[in-house]
Amino acid sequence: MIPKNRPPVHPGEILKEEYLKPLHLSQQKLAKDLGINRVRVNEIVRCKRSITPDMAFRLAKYFNTTPDFWLNLQKNFDMWHVLKTHKEEYEKIRSIA
Repeated sequence: MIPKNRPPVHPGEILKEEYLKPLHLSQQKLAKDLGINRVRVNEIVRCKRSITPDMAFRLAKYFNTTPDFWLNLQKNFDMWHVLKTHKEEYEKIRSIA
């Protein structure tokens, strides 16, 4: 569910605060274990890159979660920001029915 009063947390923040820090896991180690480069992990953790389906599968397998968990975090984040950006435009659209 998309929060109404505040922006959703970026999945990179969840990755950092709920997984990397508690597990004392470095970005370098995570990248190596996932078979990707460290820059990709760093950009996600810095909220500069989105979670793709590929990354969702990798993170789900590694952390024993589901790809939907990661993709829903990203979807909620994206939808909240798009809604805030285009809210006035959306309000002008009238239903065909």
